Amino acid sequence: MSVPSTMRALRQTSLNGPQDLHLTTDAPVPSPGPGEVLIRVTAAGVNYVDISQARGTFADGPRPPYLAGIEAAGEVTAAGEDVTCPEPGARVVGVDVRGGAFAEYMVLPAPAAVPVPAGWTGEQALGLLVNWPTALAALKPLGGLTTGQTVLIHAAAGGTGQAAVRMAKHYGATVIATASPEKHDVVRTLGADHIIDSRGDDIAADVLALTDNAGADLVLESAGGATLEASLAAAKRVTGRVIVYGLPGGEAAITNWDLVYRHQLHIVGLNIGTLIRTAPHIFGDVMSQVFALIAAGVLAPARPTTHELADGPKALAQLEARATTGKLALLP
Repeated sequence: MSVPSTMRALRQTSLNGPQDLHLTTDAPVPSPGPGEVLIRVTAAGVNYVDISQARGTFADGPRPPYLAGIEAAGEVTAAGEDVTCPEPGARVVGVDVRGGAFAEYMVLPAPAAVPVPAGWTGEQALGLLVNWPTALAALKPLGGLTTGQTVLIHAAAGGTGQAAVRMAKHYGATVIATASPEKHDVVRTLGADHIIDSRGDDIAADVLALTDNAGADLVLESAGGATLEASLAAAKRVTGRVIVYGLPGGEAAITNWDLVYRHQLHIVGLNIGTLIRTAPHIFGDVMSQVFALIAAGVLAPARPTTHELADGPKALAQLEARATTGKLALLP
């Protein structure tokens, strides 16, 4: 396949946020190294990781200037040394925290390039390796959700939150979801049993009122900041679990005194990239379950809100302001 020498891409030029994400028309097209493939990007997913990297809060994140974006779907155009699969021409979706997805071409580690499900477009497959496995890992292998338990899901109208609501209902849980009022109808159609205003004064009190003062068995904490305190207060004492996998609201402090005298529960941190690298057997099981849920119709092709590549800074700013619903995608 013919590959150009330069391409359009979004380059992050500072750590001051998406405002310093700029379109360039002459970025060099990368070459795949050993164990890597080059894909022609047809759609790139927008994630909170992109904002964290742009703000310099992502641990060991790239230093500017760098080509932004971690998630892309597209067609394999070239393969590096020792790569036999996927082959050129294959349609794949993949993730790489080193970046480069907001571009016309991206290099991916070959093992991270997963086939796009038959009959799906590239943009419909976005979330397959980020949002959906994050939600499932939080619910099942880490969260230990079982039938009849109650789960509190924050940011339920987002890409990960929507998947979590669908999965939790499939597994027989009672779902308490948080979202801003204008997004309640979206969450309600997903099957949430109760919906709480994410901007409310006392989320923990609302959850306790809905659970006869017992608290939620499991909390999916993706908000950060002051919401972490509400999540801890809303969880069931002793047996409650809080899975922390996001911090768009900022950092929050918790002490050993808090754990002994205020919040006697289980707190688990989740980073899907770390899970992939250090516990591939768990990630493999999670992905097997994700594909089983797709086959069962629980998870359907995504319907992302799409933006042109040049509008990437605007899309990230909207995501950071929590003004979006569902998955966002950029089209090079």
